[in-house]
Amino acid sequence: MRLLHTMLRTGNLDRSIDFYTHVLGMKLLRRTDYPEGKFTLAFIGYGDEKSNTVIELTYNWGVEQYELGNGFGHIAIEVDDAAAACAEVKRRGGTVTREAGPMKHGTTVIAFVRDPDGYAIEFIQKGTSGA
Repeated sequence: MRLLHTMLRTGNLDRSIDFYTHVLGMKLLRRTDYPEGKFTLAFIGYGDEKSNTVIELTYNWGVEQYELGNGFGHIAIEVDDAAAACAEVKRRGGTVTREAGPMKHGTTVIAFVRDPDGYAIEFIQKGTSGA
């Protein structure tokens, strides 16, 4: 078994694809419209779906916003340098919600950014976690 993808609902698919590809540097792997179901799926990631876990963006036609709730936490991405990753996100027009630094009660260097729909994305600096 292996983890295939995480699905996020989006209110504006093109805006979300732009964020994940241009701000976070992922690639659009595939995009499929389902007219009968009135939805579109787009798969994005850092590598192909056969050997990498990816994100599935789901756009239900006509739905512009979702309640995020409090059950979902965040997506985590390993980066070489969390501060540099934050600087690059800002340069590309993204929003940093927590600058890079050690996590509370630990030494792992983390940072948080937010996607256009409000989902949290954590950067974890490579080599700083105990895992």
